[in-house]
Amino acid sequence: MKRERVRWCIPIFIVAALVAAFVAAPIAATTMVSVDKKQVNAGGAVIIQSNLGKPGDTAYLKTKVDPGRAGVFVDGKYMGPAANFKIGRKYAVAPGKHEVKLVDPRFEDFTTTVDVEAGKTVVVAQTLKPLPPPKPPLGSLKTTVTASKFDAVYLNDKFYGHTGEFNNCEQALMIPAGQYTVRIDPVAGGNAFTKTIQIEAGKTVVVP
Repeated sequence: MKRERVRWCIPIFIVAALVAAFVAAPIAATTMVSVDKKQVNAGGAVIIQSNLGKPGDTAYLKTKVDPGRAGVFVDGKYMGPAANFKIGRKYAVAPGKHEVKLVDPRFEDFTTTVDVEAGKTVVVAQTLKPLPPPKPPLGSLKTTVTASKFDAVYLNDKFYGHTGEFNNCEQALMIPAGQYTVRIDPVAGGNAFTKTIQIEAGKTVVVP
């Protein structure tokens, strides 16, 4: 007994509609961003200004920095590590000129000025230059959990990172032996924690 082949006939307009829907779906889910300005300033940072953001009285700042753990300071105020403002977040600023400083104790500080228009986003892209490693004898500093893992850690008034970098078993801050004043500033604002510590070679101090 022979099996008969059943031929399926689909009207051409249905096929066309399905193809059109398949192609349009990813396009509809994608936000297209047109770049208005791209320049390299005197400090070497690539500054891109796009229309990412809603028009109004607010401007926005994002960063693309290596290393991502570098602290971002806007007009002298600490905002958090650079990686926070790379993809998922952006920092709202007033339109106009702002000083942006990138700080990491293992790299040279970098400072630039950006001029951003209302409703637009400036992206500061920069690779920091590494510094020579500290000379021994070295000890280590760890931090316990604070209100936010992005709270700033200062040693002798110099920014060294955020608490999330130094509060686990795999990471610690290696520094030369000596006396230090540790200050932890909450990224959300509020009272800072301060303590004087003595770092000894080969030993670990935990604060607070």
